[in-house]
Amino acid sequence: MRNLNKNRRSLMIAAASAGLGLGGFPMVSSAQSFPISGKPIRIVLPVPPSILDTTLRLMFDSVSAELGTNLIIDNKPGASTIIAAEDVKRSAPDGHTLLYTFVVTHTQNPHLYSKLPYDPFRDFIPVTQLVRSATVLTAHPKAPFNNIKELVAYAKANKGKVAFGSYGNGTTSHLNGEILQRSANIELIHVPYKGSSEAVKDLIGGVVPMIFDGTQSAVVNIKAGLVKGIGTATDRRIAVLPNLPTISEQGVPGIDIVGWQGLFAPAGTNPAVVERIAAAFQKAVRQKAVTSFIEEAGSEVSGTTPAEFSAIVRKDYDRWGQVIKATGLKFD
Repeated sequence: MRNLNKNRRSLMIAAASAGLGLGGFPMVSSAQSFPISGKPIRIVLPVPPSILDTTLRLMFDSVSAELGTNLIIDNKPGASTIIAAEDVKRSAPDGHTLLYTFVVTHTQNPHLYSKLPYDPFRDFIPVTQLVRSATVLTAHPKAPFNNIKELVAYAKANKGKVAFGSYGNGTTSHLNGEILQRSANIELIHVPYKGSSEAVKDLIGGVVPMIFDGTQSAVVNIKAGLVKGIGTATDRRIAVLPNLPTISEQGVPGIDIVGWQGLFAPAGTNPAVVERIAAAFQKAVRQKAVTSFIEEAGSEVSGTTPAEFSAIVRKDYDRWGQVIKATGLKFD
């Protein structure tokens, strides 16, 4: 036993000298230097340039000052956020690569795809939830319906001929459309896009008659008269659209799961670094200019701790699992 302990100590010393743990993996020191001099923080977004970029950029000066390094955005849209998630999963866990994504990546995709190239819990560390939001069913101004009752009647009279666009297969924008079909007993044609920008562009252009759009984009376009609001997929009315009833109020229940936007780091990132990044963004998102921008667009400021965000991800993972199982959706 004495010789075994001696050998174990020898292995530990040798591994430490090589910068490795006993399993042969890189060992992260609690005193890890962060940030790395001259290396910016790359924030990967799973959508094309959009209002999400604007929201983040409003925080950059504050975060940069807190962390002592620059931040850049890297848009990697497509495949229901999977491309962006896989990129971050494979990145070095040094705090210099983060994923800024929606609820879909960690709580919906795992139930929709049997073989994801990432595990939502094993491959990522929740950093902070920055924004709470939802989706709003919006339609082209010339669409032949102005509310849920009229939409349902029109869809039943034109079975299989009415389309709805979405941000992509498996996104909240898509899932809400599926729930609407089942709850209202109507048949719609799903038109998936590679992100919100393309979907909204075709909605405004009249290519598709309606989409479940993100709150920020929907509010801006409704106020500009580019689209009309049909109903909110929320548990209560949105403060900036007080006259727009929820879809549940209009007789179709179940479309009321609040979404979010948040930051994730690759697994293995030093917990102290995660806490530091979270604190910097928590401070930034509560700046008056940032808060006003988010609230005026119909969303809510959050700014959770990593532990709080972890609990939210787990809870929403379970809830969306129940919803998706009930719809019978699978994409592989």
